[in-house]
Amino acid sequence: VQLVESGGGLVQPGGSLKLSCTASGFPVVSSTMSWFRQAPGKGLERVSTIYGGGFRAGTSDYANSVKGRFTISRDSAKNTAYLQLNSLKTDDTAMYYCVKGLNAGDYRGQGTQVTVS
Repeated sequence: VQLVESGGGLVQPGGSLKLSCTASGFPVVSSTMSWFRQAPGKGLERVSTIYGGGFRAGTSDYANSVKGRFTISRDSAKNTAYLQLNSLKTDDTAMYYCVKGLNAGDYRGQGTQVTVS
């Protein structure tokens, strides 16, 4: 299992970014995929999850802090998960991690930095 994030960068408040998580070793389309973030001096926060199986398959959820601004999605052909970040705020500044599953302690990528300033 390997996860590689990309798409982070420096953006002004109100701007947008699209993060990508390219996976290998398992199918993204049938797996539960999450995005976490960690701001400087703070703990890991689960931002969003798209569910891969069971009764929640295909559904997604979001932290209250990003609801209505961020959108999680996935592409089976590219075996990639995405996180679209809109209306960015300075509080969104963090390292963003892609995770297979619901727990950040499971498979996790190296992260991509998002800085809103």
